[in-house]
Amino acid sequence: MKRFVLAVICCTLATSALAAPKSCEELKAEIEAKIQANNVSSYTLEIVTNDEVHDQNMVVGSCEGGTKKIIYQKNDR
Repeated sequence: MKRFVLAVICCTLATSALAAPKSCEELKAEIEAKIQANNVSSYTLEIVTNDEVHDQNMVVGSCEGGTKKIIYQKNDR
């Protein structure tokens, strides 16, 4: 029984470690790769604090524990 409880505790700790928040730069790079895979040529990705977000529709990611957002803007030609 003790082994079972220990196994459950270890699994719980491992799960929370795997769900650690990503750094903003890492998440931005992943989003940028997906955008480029869709052949979007003119766009801007920017990391901002929550206070700087004016339009929630522009938010494409959240990082650093939800304290910062990544916003996307397509640049018109």
